[in-house]
Amino acid sequence: MKFLKHTLIACALGAAGLAAHADITVGVTVSATGPAASLGIPEKNTIDLMPKQIGNQKVNYIVLDDASDTTTAVTNTRKLITEHKVDVVLGSTVTPNSLAMIDVVAESNTPMISMAASSRIVEPLPDAKRKWVFKTPQNDIMMAVAIAQHMAANGVKTVGFIGFADAYGEGWLQEFQKAVGIKQLKIVATERYNRTDTSVTGQVLKLVSARPDAVLIAGSGTPAALPQKALKERGFTGKIYQTHGVANNDFLRVGGKDVEGTLLPSGPMLVAAQLPANHPTKKSATDYVTKYEAAFGKGSVSTFGGHAWDAGLLMQAAATEALKKAQPGTPAFRAALRDALEQVKDLPGAHGVFNMSPTDHAGLDQRGRVMVTISNGAWKYIGE
Repeated sequence: MKFLKHTLIACALGAAGLAAHADITVGVTVSATGPAASLGIPEKNTIDLMPKQIGNQKVNYIVLDDASDTTTAVTNTRKLITEHKVDVVLGSTVTPNSLAMIDVVAESNTPMISMAASSRIVEPLPDAKRKWVFKTPQNDIMMAVAIAQHMAANGVKTVGFIGFADAYGEGWLQEFQKAVGIKQLKIVATERYNRTDTSVTGQVLKLVSARPDAVLIAGSGTPAALPQKALKERGFTGKIYQTHGVANNDFLRVGGKDVEGTLLPSGPMLVAAQLPANHPTKKSATDYVTKYEAAFGKGSVSTFGGHAWDAGLLMQAAATEALKKAQPGTPAFRAALRDALEQVKDLPGAHGVFNMSPTDHAGLDQRGRVMVTISNGAWKYIGE
C-alpha cells in the first residue's frame, strides 16, 4: 500500500513536471501553392525565423499548405486543432481563406492570427466568433484613404476600379467608395475579374471607354499584374494605382515595364532602408529584412513575409503573458493567449506599431503605411 502511495505521488509529480514543460504548439496554414503562392511562400519561409523557445517552453510549428483554396484552408485548420491540438493558428494568406476559418477556430476557442488584409476578418467587434481572431495587415480603409489622398493631391477627379471577384475585391470596393466620397472623387467604372483569369480585355475596354483620370486595381500577388498589362496594351495613359496586395518582387518580375510608375500604399518594411531615421518602424522593419535576407538571399524579402513576422511577434508577446496563467495544451492557455493578444500595446513590428484592444484586433494606425511608386523596376518611397 505504501509502495502504491509513493508510486502515485511520483506519477503525479512527474505529470506536473511534464505539464510545466509542455511545448507550445503553433499551427500554420498558408497559400504556398496556387494563385496566391507569391504571397504564401515568403510567409512559409518566415516561420523558420520565428522563436523556437518562449520562456522555458519549446515552440513547435506545424505548417500546412492550403494551395490558395478555401476548402483546404478549413480542412487544414480542423486538422491542426483536432489532431495536433495547437494552441494558436497562424493564417491564412488570403482573405477568402481566412474568413472561412473563423467558424472553425471559434468553435474550438482557439486564437487565430490572420495574415490577410480585409477588415471583415476582424470586424465587427465585439463578436462571439471574431473575439478569437486577430490579423496583422493594415485594414483596407487605411490604405484606401492613403490612395484617395494621393489621387486628390495629384489632380485626379475620376477613377476606374477593377478588382478580384471575391471577398478581397468586394472589401476593397466598399472601403474605396468611402474614401473617394471623403475626397470628392468620382468612380466612373467598376469591373471584376477572377484570380485565375488569363484575359481581362472586355473589362479593360469598358474602363478605358469611361476615360478615368486614374484606375485602381484591387488585386493581390502576381494576378494583379494582368489588368495593368491590359491597360497599357490599350494605350491607357492615366495614373494606375494598386493595393498593398502587390508589394512583393514577384509582381515586379511579372509586370516588368508595364508596372513602371505604379502608385500604391504599403507597409513601411517594403522600403525600410529608405525610411527617415526617425520613422517609428525603421528599426523593427530593418531587423526583419536583415534576418530574412540572411536566410534566403539578398532581395528575397517580401512584405507578405513581414505580415507573418508580425504574427510571430504578436504570438510571442501574448504567449509570454499567457504562460504566467496557464500551461500550453490546455483550454485555459488558449483563453489566456487570446486575452493577452487583445492587450498587446506599443509592439513595433515590420509593418507598424501594434496596439490591440477589445474593439480593435488589427491594432495598426497611420504609422503602418507609406506611399511608394515603382521606379526602374524597384520600390521607391515617396512619402507618408
